[in-house]
Amino acid sequence: MVTHTEDRIVDVPGNPRPDGARIIWFEGVGGRKLRACLAPATAASPRGTAIVCPGRTEFIEKYFEVARELQERGFAVLIIDWPGQGLSERLLDDPQKGHIDRFETFMGALRNGLDAMDELPRPYVSLAHSMGGAIALAAIGQGLVKVDAAAFCAPMWGLPLGRVQRYFIWAMRVMGRSDDFAQKPGPPERFEDNVVTYDKAHWQINRDLTDAAPELSLGPVTWGWLGASLDIFNSFSKPAVLGAIDIPIFVASAADEKLVDNRSHAHVSAHLPDCEHITVDHAMHEILMEKPEKRAEFWAGFDRMIERAKI
Repeated sequence: MVTHTEDRIVDVPGNPRPDGARIIWFEGVGGRKLRACLAPATAASPRGTAIVCPGRTEFIEKYFEVARELQERGFAVLIIDWPGQGLSERLLDDPQKGHIDRFETFMGALRNGLDAMDELPRPYVSLAHSMGGAIALAAIGQGLVKVDAAAFCAPMWGLPLGRVQRYFIWAMRVMGRSDDFAQKPGPPERFEDNVVTYDKAHWQINRDLTDAAPELSLGPVTWGWLGASLDIFNSFSKPAVLGAIDIPIFVASAADEKLVDNRSHAHVSAHLPDCEHITVDHAMHEILMEKPEKRAEFWAGFDRMIERAKI
């Protein structure tokens, strides 16, 4: 259900909006007010709709360049600010806490967001990064969202956690500390210390956006977020679940990954019936925010997937 259509978009130099972009607000699980961006196809005959699923801490404006590139490929584009992120309603009194109760809340937002839109051109293709990759794969595997092809950029299908760390996450949830930071917020990030991109131009645009609208920013995760992540990994990593996902899939891993567990990409990809998995050398976690030649490797794989899907 659409609640209202206030056009709240954060603009900064060097990050133009996709053609025709407009903001739509809708209700998520529990009636939360959530923000989405819909950019129509610019082609006379739309190729379909690309559903962009951002990662943790991310927001609509960070994906304007990606949306423009999808429009160039003939797609309409839908991008969602997840519950607790961007300008969507936050989940805790402290808006900087990266929290979620369970991933079904994210998945429900994805389903509700699609239902809230006017008729979108078919077929549907999903493009998911990092945490968005966990949300999208779980939603597809459970039949909550039906797409005709799915691309994953450094998906969060596992985290580099040991047995002791996993036990500690479980213990903190049992003790009622799910809403607490798992790591205290630190000083503002410098480009030289970042672990997501080698490209300063992309890093700077993201910094400019959060400087222009600090309410877009998000701090470290809570124990609850960590526990919910482990739960969702367990739900979709079973071979029987993956084997039933019979659409063309493309997975890109970053060779210099420091945030997610690349071993999970190999495991999941091996059990998907129609999947191409590549590793982008000399790229960090945000492949789509990397230098042009690294971004081009992702888009080449995306285009191959679209060709396999006959879209």
